[in-house]
Amino acid sequence: MADEDYVYDEESGEWMPASELTAKQSADAVDDDGPLEVRDAVGNLLSDGDQVTLIKDLDVKGAGQTLKQGTVIKSIRLTGDAQEIDCKYPGIKGLVLRAEFVRKR
Repeated sequence: MADEDYVYDEESGEWMPASELTAKQSADAVDDDGPLEVRDAVGNLLSDGDQVTLIKDLDVKGAGQTLKQGTVIKSIRLTGDAQEIDCKYPGIKGLVLRAEFVRKR
């Protein structure tokens, strides 16, 4: 018997060799459902380059600024998270908004 690390797999409820678990995880990653769907506050599907409008006033942490309801944000970019969008706004670097606070324009 080889000296191999065993890891508990919560899905199956069994102990398995670490090499088998990493192979299983990489196979699961390949079986992903495809592109991530990001939806705005009313359910519209968002994509890279869309324009969005804020549906409520938002205090921007670190900028000392408030973005008002109705502000238009141009050319958004989707992140790996289904609820976050990356965008640019004059005077604010690295602005990330939650999809629940925007509406597609």
